[in-house]
Amino acid sequence: MSENHLEGLVTGAMEKIREMIDCETIVGKPIVVADGTTIIPVSKVSFGFASGGSDLPTKNPKEMFGGGSGAGITISPIAFIAVSNGDVRLLQLSMNASKENAVINMVPEVIDKVTEFLNKKKNKPEEASDS
Repeated sequence: MSENHLEGLVTGAMEKIREMIDCETIVGKPIVVADGTTIIPVSKVSFGFASGGSDLPTKNPKEMFGGGSGAGITISPIAFIAVSNGDVRLLQLSMNASKENAVINMVPEVIDKVTEFLNKKKNKPEEASDS
């Protein structure tokens, strides 16, 4: 009979966790601001869960069970996805951003700047030869 009691504890706790966390907890609902930019919050969700129980010895013919369960949840905002005029940017919050992620996020900007620089350099000799 204790298996049913323990199963009830675990099932009840997991149902409560499901109620608190859904996909919109991690990737939030999009927010559209006045200039048409869409901002989507991104969060990190961590949770822990524990449960246990035991049959208690008793002189009564009635079966006795003692048990408990618990859970803890942490939700931390880590970034925002900004969509504006066809451009998509990941804006990380600096308190949670690692150096590696910051470098990866800079790659598109660096590539754009290098491409722009190379295009300008290519066009300059042609302009000089035309005059």
